[in-house]
Amino acid sequence: MHDHHGDGPSMNQLIFKIGLSVETISLYLLCCGLADAGRTITTRNLEEIWNDTPESLTKGLRFLERKNILRRIPVDRQDRSAYQLTGIEHWRI
Repeated sequence: MHDHHGDGPSMNQLIFKIGLSVETISLYLLCCGLADAGRTITTRNLEEIWNDTPESLTKGLRFLERKNILRRIPVDRQDRSAYQLTGIEHWRI
């Protein structure tokens, strides 16, 4: 469920140049790692590798959504979601 072009890694170096916090960049890198491993970016999958609080994970995901770096994709009627990385042409920086 990732949206990067080609078969290379999904991480874009621009993430280091737009003034984001270390936590936000770390979360982005974890999302890229999941995508590159062929795993769906979900809160559950991120919780397995996130080393901070669940609240900071939620806050980081919401921030990446507002910046359009991640796109939330509803997966069921219980408001559970997966996420998709977007191309840098969609980022709001």
